[in-house]
Amino acid sequence: MKNSRETKSTPDKADPVDPRILEKRKAIDAIDDQLLTLINERLMLVMDVGKIKARRGRQVLDSARESEIFGRLFKQNQGPLDEKVLTHLFTQIMAASRQLQRPQRVSYLGPEATFTHIAAISHFGLSVEYAPQPSIRDVFRDVEKGASHYGLVPVENSIEGAVNHTLDLFFESELKICAERYLHISHDLLSRSGGIRDIHTVYSHPQALAQCRIWLRQYLPEAALVECNSTAQAARMAAETEGAAAVAAREAAQMYHLEVIASRIEDVARNTTRFLVIGQDEVRATGRDKTSLMFVTSHVPGALYKVLKPMSDAGLNMVKLESRPTRHQNWSYFFFVDVEGHIEDRAVRETVEEMKHLCLYLKYLGSYPRAEEK
Repeated sequence: MKNSRETKSTPDKADPVDPRILEKRKAIDAIDDQLLTLINERLMLVMDVGKIKARRGRQVLDSARESEIFGRLFKQNQGPLDEKVLTHLFTQIMAASRQLQRPQRVSYLGPEATFTHIAAISHFGLSVEYAPQPSIRDVFRDVEKGASHYGLVPVENSIEGAVNHTLDLFFESELKICAERYLHISHDLLSRSGGIRDIHTVYSHPQALAQCRIWLRQYLPEAALVECNSTAQAARMAAETEGAAAVAAREAAQMYHLEVIASRIEDVARNTTRFLVIGQDEVRATGRDKTSLMFVTSHVPGALYKVLKPMSDAGLNMVKLESRPTRHQNWSYFFFVDVEGHIEDRAVRETVEEMKHLCLYLKYLGSYPRAEEK
């Protein structure tokens, strides 16, 4: 009988790396060196632009310019670089560029790891200072008093509809809409253990619980569903409580040291939230823009039709119409409208001027690059 040690094949040293791989790695290293040099050259040019902007009193964030850059890059990209990865890479480069020109502070509806926080990072990158706020009103106030350069707030969801509090605050505020951002909302079930059998309590925001009702009823029918102020707070509660889980964004798992029990547990897959960047900037036209207005009509038959008719006559495409009570008079409403085009476009400018004469009140909320829903 042979010794078992004699039958094993254990090489004295690791197999040598294929020379072809070494050659490719050398080429990759050379490209990385070039990328590093080129990125630093880009940042030096950005610093020069920042000095010119400072002398002329121009804002650092140029949503129109950034929209143009992405549009050009998307057209030039022949792959295999994925468009989402391209967006992420250049978002970070642009964020670093803005920070070199002037450090920026962005206020958002917190706490950390909420979907608003995730949307803010996807828009502004990781290089800015983020300031979580307890309410949407606090985001507006923080930007109005100059503590933050910009704010990011939710305005509507494809399932739940408009975020009415955001709409109401535009009546009180002089801030402008500087940009918009769409974020696909996907919910995961998170816990400390990563196992589903020991879960007896599920924390989350009421909207998130409602959006995952079918899954929770099927897999956790006995669990108590407890509402929280945010999905991020739910993740924090799950991290602190034995036998608890949270319905939250996957990003919250890493932040609160949780394990993912199940992914994409929402009942409707196509769940998207639209966010608005608010600030003091006037954004120039890009050719692919959106203009937002709010107005009040007379309380007479046909008033709304008369106000909107100039848009139809001008051939403008209205992409959103929402109503909200004015709170100053019963059965009186604000109307919010989004139309394709920029206030600098002659057709849009003349239409808005005509609408002013047909309204009791009209407020221009801003023109900004039209974001693509992905």
